[in-house]
Amino acid sequence: MRRVEIYDTTLRDGCQGEEVDLTVEAKLAIAERLDQFGVRWIEGGWPGSNPRDAAFFGPAMKLGLKSAQVVAFGSTRRANVRAEDDENLAMILRAGTPAACIVGKTWDLHVRTALRISREENLDLIRDSIRFLRKNLDTVIFDAEHFFDGWRADPEFSLECLRAASDGGATLLCLCDTRGGSLPGDVAAGVAAARSAVPTPLGIHCHNDGEMAVANSIAAVQAGCLQVQGTINGLGERCGNANLVSIVPNLQLKLGYECVSSEQLRNLAELAHFVDELANREPAKQQPYVGQSAFAHKAGLHASAVQRHSETYEHIDPALVGNHQRVLVSDQAGRSNLLYKAKELGVDLAELEPKVAEVLEELKRLEHRGFQFEGADASFELLLQKAIKGEKLKHFELVGFRVINEKRNEEDPGVAEATIMVKGPDGTPEHTASLGNGPVNALDNALRKALAKFYPAIENVRLVDYKVRVLDDKHGTEGLVRVLVESSDHVDHWTTVGVSPNVLEASWQALVDSIDYKLYKDEKARRGRTAPVAPRASTG
Repeated sequence: MRRVEIYDTTLRDGCQGEEVDLTVEAKLAIAERLDQFGVRWIEGGWPGSNPRDAAFFGPAMKLGLKSAQVVAFGSTRRANVRAEDDENLAMILRAGTPAACIVGKTWDLHVRTALRISREENLDLIRDSIRFLRKNLDTVIFDAEHFFDGWRADPEFSLECLRAASDGGATLLCLCDTRGGSLPGDVAAGVAAARSAVPTPLGIHCHNDGEMAVANSIAAVQAGCLQVQGTINGLGERCGNANLVSIVPNLQLKLGYECVSSEQLRNLAELAHFVDELANREPAKQQPYVGQSAFAHKAGLHASAVQRHSETYEHIDPALVGNHQRVLVSDQAGRSNLLYKAKELGVDLAELEPKVAEVLEELKRLEHRGFQFEGADASFELLLQKAIKGEKLKHFELVGFRVINEKRNEEDPGVAEATIMVKGPDGTPEHTASLGNGPVNALDNALRKALAKFYPAIENVRLVDYKVRVLDDKHGTEGLVRVLVESSDHVDHWTTVGVSPNVLEASWQALVDSIDYKLYKDEKARRGRTAPVAPRASTG
């Protein structure tokens, strides 16, 4: 089994992606997770480019990483400046890392138009820069910028650049598809040409402008590259970098290369979600291998088949990458979907069995009206309980509510006030009011305030996320809306749904379901049964 080194550049190249902004503390936390995952090299940043990157290296060298080494990134020396006097190279050494990666031009177009020097000068600065760094560091990687574009335009010059880096003592030459426009066949041919030209080991660094970064990276490994550079979740400039979250399992599970241990690979989904969390990004549901939808089955035929034999519609065991199988319930659901989901939620199947056909009809009717239960497990479980009991779970009765949203002048941020009257479980009325930073927040506050007298446990419930989607955009603000509310009691998360042309009514439905689910869950726990933990679902 051939070993392929994983070189992560999330903390440098990934941070160049639009709306990606990692603090020093976040970068350090990600570095520790990358080390635990088994990454060999962690590119920490460019010490001379900004204060944040410069501030990373000191603390990073004290992390006590076990499998990974931190790499400082930079560029070759400036023209007409000796390597010993070049400030950029000096800052790389001051970073204190055991390894460096420097980028240099290998496309004659850039040499002429960006550096404005001769080809011979470009070869000299590549050779001199690497030779200088090798006097101080055991590992110096040369990033051959625009290699594949340069090789197509002038093969001999691009290969001469690689020879100069090899002569300077580079420990690895990384071939870069910097514009991200190459195809796998081009990459394989370019790698083969480089292998024939130099004895130095090769790596690959691809961008995703043509949606080929993962495919190109795999083609490069199959052609002989020993190192793959990329980022977690494909973060990076423009359309992003090669996504290591897809590359690693493809190489290891499909092609038999060794990248990390099997145990480490099972942490892949957790790592992907951790990086998204610190980058303040919503995880992509359809991301291969680790996305919430990667092993989700919606069609009744599919759901029935995977329950008998998962390989019928799953290309790997999801547990190998830390994910799990999901069966969705929707208007396309069949009996198998429904029973699978009910079992997952801890519902008594014997009680549900006689009501399955009825539930399916109700489910399809509600989804036709705009309800969606794929990401609202709590509302779905309440629907099941309604079928089993013959009536909706009801912990209180609404007498009425009123919401006033006021804005007195242009500068005033506005204020919302909700007044509500409910009857508790014994018929006792409770009338209260509350303010909020918007009408839904005010209504949520007033409802929980009114019910706290009867159900103190709901004081622990908080609204985590709230999303509104217009279902009928042809009617603009008069259109039907769907509201998804995510709630938490500091132990579990659950999501509920409401649909109405009136956003407050839709919000009310979702809020009531949220409270009902909390109380139902607590009652179930008190009866000595395991409370169902609704899987946290994206509300996007």
